[in-house]
Amino acid sequence: MKSSDHMAGRAGDGERLRKAREAAGLDVAEVARRLKMPVRVVQSLENEDWEGLDAPVFVRGQLRSYARLLGLEIDEALPAASSALPIEPARLEPRIYTPPLRRAADRLMGRLVYIVITALIAVPIWMMATRSHMDARIDLDSALVPPPDRAGGSEPAEQKGEAAEGPRPLVASMTALPQRQSQVRQPEPPPALSLRFSEDSWVEVFDPQGRVLERGLLKAGDRRDYARGEVGRVVIGNVDAVEVRRNGSIQDLSEFQRANVARFTVSSDGSIAPHRQ
Repeated sequence: MKSSDHMAGRAGDGERLRKAREAAGLDVAEVARRLKMPVRVVQSLENEDWEGLDAPVFVRGQLRSYARLLGLEIDEALPAASSALPIEPARLEPRIYTPPLRRAADRLMGRLVYIVITALIAVPIWMMATRSHMDARIDLDSALVPPPDRAGGSEPAEQKGEAAEGPRPLVASMTALPQRQSQVRQPEPPPALSLRFSEDSWVEVFDPQGRVLERGLLKAGDRRDYARGEVGRVVIGNVDAVEVRRNGSIQDLSEFQRANVARFTVSSDGSIAPHRQ
């Protein structure tokens, strides 16, 4: 039998909470403010409307918080709620799997594209520098050759002797050849959103269209990474045991947290904001 069937078949816990609240002289709005819960959650707890609440593990914590506020003993005053809210085994819905060979091929293709682009930039620069060096060398050699005798006379004997001895030595240029640009491997950027678990925690992750990416109880030591634009909304239970990072920086979830449950949205640029119910 499902947990919802157990919840529907037991009654009385919500009535105890309501009577204790009225005896304490508190209204629903005051209880919601003290517990940092929405008013509809407090009303659902008193009406035993379990289907209108979150996952069973969240409901148990909300009932305990309500009972502590009213000074009730949880084990004695709420036996029905404790038995009606079992923790079901986590059912993880895997994300789209990419084979390792495909990932390696994508990385290799990215490197090849980088090499080709670098070659297209470096080769023309090297050719232009080499051509400028050769032109400067030719101009220097031309300047060292004496002009011919325009009067038609014979060349001086000394010049003839030098010509007879052998070819003129080439003049070496001191211009340094341009160095090839070194290929610098760029480090891979950190994931846009990262969840790291130090204790067991219930999570729900939705894409921007509202489809479930992941839902279940994750274990201590688990980690989930998401790319930019992949996540639209996140719900985290036992949030004190979860580290949330955005672009490698740890995020403060205190403004998104209610009764140790955090709810927030993720925009297209990766920033997070409270989720309005």
